[in-house]
This record gives sequence, C-alpha cells and structure tokens, in this order.
Amino acid sequence: MPTTLNTVIESEVLTGHTEVICSTSIERIVTGRNAALAQIEALIHQLEDISAITSSIGGGIARDWAMRQDFRCGCWLMEKAETAMPVITRNLDRDIWQDLMKKSGMLSVMDAQARDQWYRNLESKDLPAISTESIYSTFEQLHRDKGEVFERGVINVFKSLSWHYKTNSPCKFGKKIIVNGLVSYNQWGFTLNHSYRRDQLADLERMLFLLEGKAIPDNRRDVTARLYDHISAHRLKAEVYEDEYFSIKYFMKGSAHLAFRKPELMDKMNDIIAKHYPGVLPERV
Repeated sequence: MPTTLNTVIESEVLTGHTEVICSTSIERIVTGRNAALAQIEALIHQLEDISAITSSIGGGIARDWAMRQDFRCGCWLMEKAETAMPVITRNLDRDIWQDLMKKSGMLSVMDAQARDQWYRNLESKDLPAISTESIYSTFEQLHRDKGEVFERGVINVFKSLSWHYKTNSPCKFGKKIIVNGLVSYNQWGFTLNHSYRRDQLADLERMLFLLEGKAIPDNRRDVTARLYDHISAHRLKAEVYEDEYFSIKYFMKGSAHLAFRKPELMDKMNDIIAKHYPGVLPERV
C-alpha cells in the first residue's frame, strides 16, 4: 500500500481528538514529478537537435520559429537544458509544495506569521526539491511545531491590540476587543480591508475552533470571507455581523468591536497568555 500523508499529518487538537487531514499519495507525487522532469529534459534536448537542423539551413533556432511573433517573452523549453532544467524544476516543485500544503490542511493551522514565512520559503532559491524524504521531514516538522505556532498566533493577536481602548486589557482577552484598520469607508460605502488585520481575524477564528476541538473551516468560507459577504450586502450602512463566535460592529473610522460569544474560550486563550507571561493574569477562583 502506498505511503500517504495520513501517516505523516494528523491534527491532534487541544482536546486530544485526533483527525486525519489528508490522504495524498507521496509515492505517486514523487514518481510523477520525476517522470515529468525526465520527459521535459528529453524534450529540451530534442528541441536542441531540431534547432541545430533548422539553424544549419538558415531557418534559425526554436525561439525564432516556435514563438508567436507578438509574444516573444521567451520560454525555458527553448533554452539549453543545463540552464532551463534548474528553473523548471524549481517552478514545478514550488507548485507541488503549494498543492501539498493546501491538501494537507496545514495552512489552516498556521498563523499569519507562519504562512508569510512559508510563502517566502517557496520563493527562495533554497526551496527543497520534492522527494519522499523532504515531504516527510517538512510535514513532520510542521506537525511538531503546530502547537507552538498555534500559541504564537494567540500571543500575536494579543500583542497587536491597541491599549488606547479601555476594553483592550494589556493583561488578558476580555469579553470584547477593539481592532483598528479592519474596514474602510468611502463614497461607495464600507469594504473589508485586505490587511494583516484581516489575517489576524482569520487566525483568531482558527484558534477558537481548535480550542473547542472542532474542524477548521475551509479558508474560502472562514470568518473573513463571511464578513466580506456581509459588508458587501450592507455596503452603505454598518450592520452588526454575528456568527457562532463573534459579534462584530464596525465603524466609518475603520475600527471594529469584536465581542466574543463564548467566554469559556476566552478563559482558555488567557491560559495561553498566562503560560507565556507568568504572573500577568490573576488566578481564577
């Protein structure tokens, strides 16, 4: 039986519940990738041979007769194999890593900081080549770090709050928090900003789902997507948004009041803050 990501990635939510996230066959991915690269290299060499023939009869090389005349930006298939293959390999591996992350569900567990670092790694020249070993080691490391990443997400949201508001306690999450820059308002009405505040709101929802031991929703239907739809439907007037976890009231100046609808989850988040900042929170009685 082929080894799958089932054996690598499991989501051990804080309640102790274990849930398989993905079932993508690693062997099929690695074998397909290697076969594709071998065929691509063979194709480049074949084009080189054809170019040698056409050049010898005055017809130019492949980039002269194979490219559209109005679109001559170039193609790596038209370059020498030693130049083209490293770039083609890196581009292919980048797309495979992105697909693996999407199918594994690990992006949903990552906080904004971890996702930003992951995307930076994808653009790096040091991007690890796709192999059985690299997939295992990468996802095993992500799996080991997911608890730390989760707690860091809580701390980063906590540290990002503005202490200019009385409801934002510098010691804990209260019943309500106020965030700046979540929305914008102009002559066409309200819109949800594409900013780190939006990412933090999505992080906050993920934390609440995990703290309650629930499966994390697809990011296409997370709280930011639902809030965007809500604002778009009431663009000219600020209507309060409500769901299972939040009641969100937003204002023309761009700030938003987030009221938490499950106080017991705030206690769990405050436990994480107390773990990282001992002595900050008073003991609960």
